[in-house]
This record gives sequence, C-alpha cells and structure tokens, in this order.
Amino acid sequence: MRIVVLLSAGRHRVSGRPSLPGVEAQAIALAAALADAGEAGTGGERPPSAMSFSGLHAGPGDEGIADAFGHGLEAIDRLEIAEGADPLPALARHLKEHPAELILAGRRAEGGEDTGLLPYALAEALGLPILSDVTAIAAADEPGALRFDQALPKGAKRRVTLRLPAIVTVHPLAPAPAPFVFARARRGVVRTLSGLPAPVAASPFAEKPHRARPKLMRSAAAGSGAADEAGDKLHVHPDPQEAARLILDHIERIGIRRYS
Repeated sequence: MRIVVLLSAGRHRVSGRPSLPGVEAQAIALAAALADAGEAGTGGERPPSAMSFSGLHAGPGDEGIADAFGHGLEAIDRLEIAEGADPLPALARHLKEHPAELILAGRRAEGGEDTGLLPYALAEALGLPILSDVTAIAAADEPGALRFDQALPKGAKRRVTLRLPAIVTVHPLAPAPAPFVFARARRGVVRTLSGLPAPVAASPFAEKPHRARPKLMRSAAAGSGAADEAGDKLHVHPDPQEAARLILDHIERIGIRRYS
C-alpha cells in the first residue's frame, strides 16, 4: 500500500513564519500508525515496500514543508510550479502517473486565504471517493478497504468502512502529532520534480466593488395572523392597534430603524 500525505505551505498564525500546519502533522501520525500496525500484523515479516508513506507538495520552494521530516516523514516529492500557480493540475498529473491507495490531507491549510477545497477538487480530478474529518484509521475485515472514524458535529463520531483508493481529510481531533525530532528532520530528503506549467485561463468570476445591500424583511405572518418571533406566538385577528404595535416591534427587532 502506498500512502501519500499532501503538504501545504503554511504560515504560523502568530509569527507568520513558514511552518507545517498542525493538522498535516496529525495526518503524518495517522499514516505512520497505519504503517506500524500493518507491520505488526504480519509479525514483522512484511517487505518494506508493501506499505510506505511519503509527502507530496506542489510549490515554488520547500520552505516550511521540511518540518514534516521532524514529525516522521522520510521523503517528500515537491512538484516545481510557478509562484501563485494553481497546484491542482500538477498534483493530479503526478498522482495519475504514480497512484496511491490512500491520500491524506488536512481539512484546511494555514496560508491565509485557503478555502479547504483542494482535496475535493483533487478527488474529482482523479475520480476518487473522499471522506472528510477523519480522526482514526484502522485495518478493515474487507480486503482492499480501511476503517475510519469520522468526526461529526456536536462531538459525535461514526465508523465508516471505505474501499481504496480514496482521499481523506484529517480533523483536528485526530491524535496529536509525533514530537518533533531535530535529528530526524536533518535526515529527510526532498525530491524536486517537474510540475505542469501554469496555465493561463480566464477566470469565470468578475470582481466588482462592494455595494451595501438593504436588509430584507422576513415574512413572519400568514393569512390574517401576525407572528411574534420573540415569544413564538401567533396572534389571530388581533386588534388593529395591537397588530400595528407587533409589526413595529418586529421591524425594530430585525434591525430596521423606526422613525416617529
């Protein structure tokens, strides 16, 4: 099994220095634990090539991603692309030429204006399923599949069995990354590969100056009744004076200034 951990050019939230996003360090820990579990399950007789994991980054330099070595990675493939170029075409081409059974990514990078959509766009480009917010990975009874624990809103979790190959994003509630080891960081190797030239394509979006929009009133009444949102009450055929007061109160409550 070949496992690839996608790495991004993150920035420290306080200092602004290049650094590895914490959730990507957690992804490395999940990959290492999965590799160790596979090795232990075969009594240590598994060939080293049966399960391997490495990093993959597309960018103009390796600033910041080298921290991944200190957390357990031994090799990183860096695809050389121009500054500001979209990394998706280079990543998709590389992974089509060198397929991986499992691709791990953080749920969102820490570069400043990241959207978190890259794993989903990559899954669409490769035609792979994607599972978000994973906190644990383990072997499954079904051949060619893995079992994942997925974080859900309000602290809930569910267990999902997914056939490989697949892409998963890692949730911050996953186990903490391995401690940074400086000696291990010095032994890591960055392999620089050629990426795709940056395509020049017209953007489908148009930029316009911001224009304040008027607030819209939500419909709070139906028929001849008036609804009081604050008390969640329905007033059926109210007195005209009372209905007017309820309407004015509603207008003030939703932020529209009342003029006397």
